[in-house]
Amino acid sequence: MKSLQKTGYIVKCKASLFFVFGTLLLFIASCTTDSVVQNSKFTDEYNADFLLTYYNHICKTAKTTQGFFPPQTARAYGYIGIAGYEAVVHGIEGATSLQNQLNGFDSYQLPEVISGQKYNWAIASNAATARIMKYMFDKNLTAANRIKIDSIETATHVALSENEDAAIVTRSQEYGYQVAEVVYAYSKTDGGHESYLDPFQQPFSIPNDPYCWVPTGAVTNPLSPKWGKNRPFLISNIAKTQPAGHMPFSIDPSSEFYKEAMVVYNTVKNNTAEQIEIAKYWADDPFATCTPAGHTFNILAQILKEERATLAKSSMAFAKMCLAENDAFISCWKGKYDYVLLRPVTYIKRHIDPSFNTVIGTPPFPAYTSGHSCEIGAGSRILTSLFTDGSGDYSFTDYSQLQYGFFARSYSNFDEMAEECASSRLYGGIHYPIDNSKGLQVGRAIGDNINKELEWPRFVN
Repeated sequence: MKSLQKTGYIVKCKASLFFVFGTLLLFIASCTTDSVVQNSKFTDEYNADFLLTYYNHICKTAKTTQGFFPPQTARAYGYIGIAGYEAVVHGIEGATSLQNQLNGFDSYQLPEVISGQKYNWAIASNAATARIMKYMFDKNLTAANRIKIDSIETATHVALSENEDAAIVTRSQEYGYQVAEVVYAYSKTDGGHESYLDPFQQPFSIPNDPYCWVPTGAVTNPLSPKWGKNRPFLISNIAKTQPAGHMPFSIDPSSEFYKEAMVVYNTVKNNTAEQIEIAKYWADDPFATCTPAGHTFNILAQILKEERATLAKSSMAFAKMCLAENDAFISCWKGKYDYVLLRPVTYIKRHIDPSFNTVIGTPPFPAYTSGHSCEIGAGSRILTSLFTDGSGDYSFTDYSQLQYGFFARSYSNFDEMAEECASSRLYGGIHYPIDNSKGLQVGRAIGDNINKELEWPRFVN
């Protein structure tokens, strides 16, 4: 028996030899189809314009929804990406569901496609994305944002249903909704369910040792101190990515730690105009923009649009990035609260110069490691896998921050982009150099794990 696998269905052919009337040798091949897409269009036959519209609105929704700080936003993206991918995976050649690949997902049963029936994967994607998006923002979703999601879903559904058989439309939409329901059930058990209702996870206390974080502004509680205990999508993204500790804390001017703080101090004092611009460009404060993860997703969406990527590649691309960004924040936050290191501004004011001020605001959580560096490190590895041969070389201009009043910035390599983002935290005066270098290390390892440990379909770059 020989099996031929293509686009989620398997055709099994059995050859039998029959003798007819004792003289005639006949070869009869009987074939049976075990799945559903033999007559359905493949996912790569649909464009991804509607999916890009959703991701544009995810950014706007995160920016305008109470309780969505960087960890909460990355988590929302995470499950939206899974649902979108699972809704179309049976229409992608060489694709494998994530159900038996992600940590804990195998405990949940995704809906089965109906053997012999046609599906419209774009309709399924539209339904799954709209429903899971509303679930992830749920109780704090504003009326305006809910109406917008509904309007995107309705308009997309009408357009995709034109000239499509009514039974296929209904079947595909229901399939997408069922996928979203299962992914949402999976999300409820990760430790972060409805975390936007209590993003500071109080009560929580930090030791008062000299090296420990203290508030640096009006917000006196540290953000999401228990986030590092959330379930990651890949266990290895926590178990195998945690960095070694920072250099020993010291206030001795000859110590390595003091010298590290002096790098921050001297950098801020001597920043060029461009370095100040870079610090502000990558700041991505929650509720001012759609957070660091949102910025990275905006870059991905822009490139997918420029590349005219199909629904198949776009769904995979968003799934990869969603998994990486979610796990980057869990891993980073674990380290932050394992070390609870004070911010440079605190150290410098106490031991170097009481008049020191940062270029941008210092967020309310410990320093080591940098969240921006972790997420962009992970994101850069995903972008490299999607659009290059592994070199990271890809010339592009990031237009995503124009909406916030910045000039566009151009890059020739995804690693170059990541290094600039990480350095922006030094230019801003809010991270030690080691926060950024170790953060990039953690993020890159997470991105590599997502690329290499999971089975993904292959697309020509």
